[in-house]
Amino acid sequence: MIKKLFEKVLQNIAINKEEAIYLINSDSEELYYYANKIKNYFCDDKVDLCSIINAKSGNCTENCKYCAQSAKYKTNIKIFPMIKHEKILSEAKKIEKNNIKKFSIVISGKTPSNEDFKDILKIYKKLKKETNLELCGSLGLLTYEMALELKKIGISTLHNNLETSKDYFSKICTTHTYEDKINTIKNIQKANIKVCSGGIIGLGESITDRINLAFELKKLNIKSIPINILTPIKGTPLNNIKILSKKEILNTISTFRFINPKSNIRFAGGRQLLSDNGKKGLLSGANAILTGNYLTTTGSNITKDINMIKECELKI
Repeated sequence: MIKKLFEKVLQNIAINKEEAIYLINSDSEELYYYANKIKNYFCDDKVDLCSIINAKSGNCTENCKYCAQSAKYKTNIKIFPMIKHEKILSEAKKIEKNNIKKFSIVISGKTPSNEDFKDILKIYKKLKKETNLELCGSLGLLTYEMALELKKIGISTLHNNLETSKDYFSKICTTHTYEDKINTIKNIQKANIKVCSGGIIGLGESITDRINLAFELKKLNIKSIPINILTPIKGTPLNNIKILSKKEILNTISTFRFINPKSNIRFAGGRQLLSDNGKKGLLSGANAILTGNYLTTTGSNITKDINMIKECELKI
C-alpha cells in the first residue's frame, strides 16, 4: 500500500486524508524509505539551512499555551525590547561565515508596534547593504501594507505558523484566531513574498489534527514547512504534557512529505529531544533544518548540523 501511494505521488496525484492517516499509522521503516525517495525525486539531495535571532523577547499579550514568551505565564525567560542593530548585524555576519544563506529576525508579540516596525525596516536595510543573506522574518500578524513595505526593502520570506489544525487551534490559543493567521499568510502572498508556515506537534492534538494541518498547508501552497516538536516549558499550561515518541515524530515528517512532496519540510524547534539530533529525519522525508539556537530554548550547533548532513551523504 505504501509503495502504491509513493507511485501515486510521483505521478503528481495527490493522496487523500484517509490515505494520509493510513501512512502516519503505518510501519515505520517502509514509510521512511518511500518518503525519502519522494524527497530525493522532487528536492534532490540538498538540505536547506536557515538560522534565526531572537530580536525581541517576552511580554507577549497572547495566551498560546505552549509559549514561554506569553506575559500570562511565569516562565523565567529573559525579557528584552528590540535589540541593537549592531548585535543583529554581528550575528548575521557570523551566520553568513558559516555558509548559512538564510537569516530571520524573530520578535515576540501579536503585531509589531509602529515604533518596532520602523526599527525592523531600518535593520533590514542595513542587513541588505552589508550581507548577501536571504533575509527572512517572523514578525507576527501582518497587514498587506506592512508586507509590501517589507517586500520593498528586499525581504525574501516571512514566517507565520498555523501551529495546528483549525479544529484544535482554539484549544491552544484564544487571543487570536486561525483566520487571523490565514489572513496574514494571504497578505504576505499578495505582496509576492514567500511564506514559511508549519506547526507544532505534541500539543495534545490528534493524528487527524496533524493530517488536517498538512492539508491546509498544501491548500495554501506553502513551500517551506517547519515542523516543531513541543518542548514542554515550566510555567506554561503544557508543562506536564507527554513528549512525543521518536516514531510519532518521524511518522509525521514522512507523512507531511507524502502530502507536500515538493515543499521544504524543515526540522525546527524540539529537535534536541531526538537522540540523533534529527539525523534519521533527514533520511525520512525532511530536507531542511533550522540550525543554531531557537527563541527560548537551545538549538543545535551549526558545525554539528553541517557534519550530520555530510554523514547522511547530503549537500548543503
